[in-house]
Amino acid sequence: MVLEVAEIKVTPGQEDAFKEAYRSARELVKASPGLRTMRMTQGVESPGRFVLLIEWDSVEAHEQGFRETDRYVKWREAIGPFFAQPPLVEHFNDID
Repeated sequence: MVLEVAEIKVTPGQEDAFKEAYRSARELVKASPGLRTMRMTQGVESPGRFVLLIEWDSVEAHEQGFRETDRYVKWREAIGPFFAQPPLVEHFNDID
């Protein structure tokens, strides 16, 4: 299992519209094979900062099972217009 962490900075004043776009588009991601869990969080002190946390079976499940599909294109079309800058996306492994 790997954890995808995506830090998303949203254009000021667009936070509510971003949340609605995310809610409408999240099923595109959830339909991906290899996805275990998915949740979006919003900063309390920095409400324009969001962190998306997704557990995948593997990095390949994320990159090939989602990012190389039409679902990813539609996902980015839905939420991308609200980005203040490109998201920072990294994968993490648990430490035993």
